[in-house]
Amino acid sequence: MDVAGVVEAVARMVMPREPGHGWDHVERVRALSRIIAEELGGGVDTEVLDIAAILHDVGRALSPENHAEASARFAERLLRALGYPEDRIGRVVEAIRSHSFSSGRRPRSIEAAILSDADKLDALGAVGIARVFMYSGAHGRGIEESIRHFYEKILKLPSLMLTKPGRRMAEERVRIVKLFLEELEKELRDLSRGSRGSLGGGDAPGAEAR
Repeated sequence: MDVAGVVEAVARMVMPREPGHGWDHVERVRALSRIIAEELGGGVDTEVLDIAAILHDVGRALSPENHAEASARFAERLLRALGYPEDRIGRVVEAIRSHSFSSGRRPRSIEAAILSDADKLDALGAVGIARVFMYSGAHGRGIEESIRHFYEKILKLPSLMLTKPGRRMAEERVRIVKLFLEELEKELRDLSRGSRGSLGGGDAPGAEAR
């Protein structure tokens, strides 16, 4: 049986259509996981890694508050029903449980470390910027709140990378985020100064000198 294929078919049916955390995010995380695994060489169970990447966010439809735990429980039930080996189920579940930024769990396997890095990499770079504003638009979060999110979470992600390829890619991607924030904040400052200046006196538009 092609377990990964069955898992993907099920995941596609139950994944939430959530801006920034939909199936396109899953596909990018799968691709990033493969890239990291290839750079690391041997010692990675690539099937365990791929299944964990497919299912890592499926729990968002079940429990938005603790999606990693909900995703892990869903994965465990599904894989057991498919007759997947128990030792490999445990590795999938561990990887999913510990991938989340907010979980506070440190990954204990190479597959878990790779998934954690891949998920965080998708929150960086140009794609990461796009995802922040997709989420902001869907949830009524303004520009200032979005900027705070970059500083409170996104810019901290490179320090949380666990693999050498993950750290390298994170440093490349975070530079794009920093450049974007620098330009965005400059434009907002310039507008703020211009607004104050226009209210501070001077001739009204169209007034003639006397």
